[in-house]
Amino acid sequence: MSILAKVSDERVANVQCTDDSLIVDLMDGRTISVPLAWYPRLHSATPEQRDNWEIAGGGYGIHWPDIDEDLSTEGLLRGAPAPRAG
Repeated sequence: MSILAKVSDERVANVQCTDDSLIVDLMDGRTISVPLAWYPRLHSATPEQRDNWEIAGGGYGIHWPDIDEDLSTEGLLRGAPAPRAG
């Protein structure tokens, strides 16, 4: 019986925003693509603001300083949209 080891590196390698999608490349070669509409701050930001991102949280997060938005690879992999304002 063989045991398969989980080999993954969920740290951020690159981030790209289109008019409709947030696309995050991970260090292990996977790409996550989610609707930009899930993240209202990113959706309403200018392309320049979306392009100004930095890796945060030891590589497991993304921060957009111009709009004070933070996302984690864990949340993106779970398919978790931004919480709705209540």
